[in-house]
Amino acid sequence: MAEANEQRQHRAVGKAREITPLPGLPMGKTRAERLRADLAEQILLGRILPGTALDEVTLAGRYNVSRTPVREALRELAAAGLVEHRAHRGAVVSTLTERQLDEMFTVMADLEAICAGYAAIAMTPAERTELETMHAEAGEMVRRGDLAAYTEANDAFHAFVYAASHNTFLAETVLGVRRRVSPFRRAQFRSLGRLAISHREHGLVIDAMLRGDREGAAREMRAHLESSRASLSHINDPR
Repeated sequence: MAEANEQRQHRAVGKAREITPLPGLPMGKTRAERLRADLAEQILLGRILPGTALDEVTLAGRYNVSRTPVREALRELAAAGLVEHRAHRGAVVSTLTERQLDEMFTVMADLEAICAGYAAIAMTPAERTELETMHAEAGEMVRRGDLAAYTEANDAFHAFVYAASHNTFLAETVLGVRRRVSPFRRAQFRSLGRLAISHREHGLVIDAMLRGDREGAAREMRAHLESSRASLSHINDPR
């Protein structure tokens, strides 16, 4: 399963010493990716507060890695806007405003809506079959409550839609934006019931794509991204 998801993807946010790796996180292909994913989750869940210094040596000891993957992870977090580098302090957790998040997700939603719309009219018969299979497999992950597996399947689904647009420039553009937004999108699955909601929303996108409804697919994908953004607001403020 992991190999299949990886192949599909290739197609197309206390102090540092208090940081403890979270359980059930999706495992990346490298130590830097795993470290980045874990730190991003903790920052977005409010477990590492804005202004917290992220010391390379302390993190390397905590995660039992060398400083090289730590540096790589911090660079990626900085690129995503979760970390900033300050003189005399090194890497520090950034303060991200709600407006900045809204702007990021608005652009992401528009780009993914275009991809879904294009894919609705450009998918091959083989891609249609593969899409249905992917969705069925993801449904089993939801039923098992497998957070790590579903998170990877979610990434694979969106990457599939980009590739199925059969527009290379669009796919490359949206992948670049997705790398910036990815930590926030992954954090959504810590919100209660989000796995099932996400899968149901994927189903609406897929149904529109399979019937060749370009406008419907774009509308459902945009609604899905708006829902993902809203779910982030409930992680730390579940009222």
